[in-house]
Amino acid sequence: MVDAALIGWSRAQFALTACYHWLFVPLTLGLAVIMAVMETLYVVRKDDFWKRTARFWQKIFGINFAVGIATGIILEFEFGTNWSNYSWFVGDIFGAPLAIEGIFAFFMEATFVAVMFFGWDKVGKKFHLASTWLTGIGASISALWILVANGWMQHPVGMEFNPDTVRHEMTDFWAVVSNPVAVTKFFHSVLSGWMTGAIVVIGISCWYLLRKRDVRFARSSIKVASIVGIVGTLAVMFTGDGSAVHVARYQPMKLAAAEGLEDGGTRAPFSIVPGVEIPGMLSFLATHDIDGFVPGINDLLEGYVTPEGVAGLSAEEKIARGDAALDAFRQYRETRDTNPEAAAEARKILEQNVDYFGYGYIKDKEDLVPDVWLVYWPFRIMVGLGCLLLLLMVLVLWFEHKNRIEQMRWLQMASMVSIPLVYIAGQAGWIVAEVGRQPWAIQDLLPVNAAVSSLDKGAVMTTFFIFVAVFTLFLAIEIRIMLNAIRKGPEKGPEDAVAGE
Repeated sequence: MVDAALIGWSRAQFALTACYHWLFVPLTLGLAVIMAVMETLYVVRKDDFWKRTARFWQKIFGINFAVGIATGIILEFEFGTNWSNYSWFVGDIFGAPLAIEGIFAFFMEATFVAVMFFGWDKVGKKFHLASTWLTGIGASISALWILVANGWMQHPVGMEFNPDTVRHEMTDFWAVVSNPVAVTKFFHSVLSGWMTGAIVVIGISCWYLLRKRDVRFARSSIKVASIVGIVGTLAVMFTGDGSAVHVARYQPMKLAAAEGLEDGGTRAPFSIVPGVEIPGMLSFLATHDIDGFVPGINDLLEGYVTPEGVAGLSAEEKIARGDAALDAFRQYRETRDTNPEAAAEARKILEQNVDYFGYGYIKDKEDLVPDVWLVYWPFRIMVGLGCLLLLLMVLVLWFEHKNRIEQMRWLQMASMVSIPLVYIAGQAGWIVAEVGRQPWAIQDLLPVNAAVSSLDKGAVMTTFFIFVAVFTLFLAIEIRIMLNAIRKGPEKGPEDAVAGE
């Protein structure tokens, strides 16, 4: 029996690393687009002001980019150190997108980011602009392969279990890549980075406005960032709708937990907060049909039948089929060299029940229910803050368009406060995605208690606190360097000297 404390500390260490890593990734993705748009304006308009503006935001991008790489590398290593059983079981599938991501991260990004930072006035304007865009595209492509891997964990496809090697092996690479969960997750995550980058740029720019310095730079940055952010946030909402449909189809327990839905049915209500519901809205969001059937937590545990007659197995039935799969697997391994007929029969039973293989490791059906409060409330924080930040960006763009943004001190202060809020929204979204699928490392195939490495609990605890210290130090250093760069401000041009800025 695996030590529950070891599982808890291993999960905590991975969650810690992932949360810190996601502090840096969305800003990288968002700033990449914003600074590329600014440099495009420089090349098209032939105005050096936009060059200086793009260079300033590239400096912020570079500071964030460097620290993000360090946390990302550690995160990938933890699959081998803390989750070695997972890596062995599905390494043939999971390793492929990570390997491709490495090629893009260390080739495409590293190559063009060097030209972007050091190629000013050394290469042609158009070549430099292409390098800036390709740096952002490379970052997004890197995110794609990471999210392909994560999407596969949420909805495993394109593989087959090999009882001889005790591994799931890839049978269809394109099924893995085109996994609808991965595709939706990619657009949802990358576009949320646009919102993060926009909010950070707007907040920093409003700091300049409050101090009445670098006004043209601040207002121009606000205009570009607001447009990028509004487009990104609207697209995030659209992809969020697609994500809800996929979660309802492939991870119904996550949806039930996110809604605190104990008993499902048709015309299922959407819970705004406990006690405040919109009738039928959850059914519409999950199935695009107000009369659609949505199972609740109890339905998923006890079994259910939809109005169309589609039966959902109970947790006990799934566990029984999982036990049958494990027993057949053991029998196959014991008889494959001595009794071919028995081995063939065992393999047949295994193949019939392999989709429930992971349930054989579940001892209590209640373990199939994630921490409802830790999914329910972060979902509302994510959605609520997303709507609030969209409203903020619309207001900022409106008042900028009306040449009134400099007088709106309350809006400037609200924009600065919004910087930590956009990070809270992003972290809340990942909590919903990852906590919501517990106890699974791979949905329905491998629970965390079978995926964890055989490590000493004390070693994991020790490294957890070491990582807390190191990552916090990284974050503090990054913030300090950024603040110094912000205080220094953008390069000055001739028009700034005339204006006395």
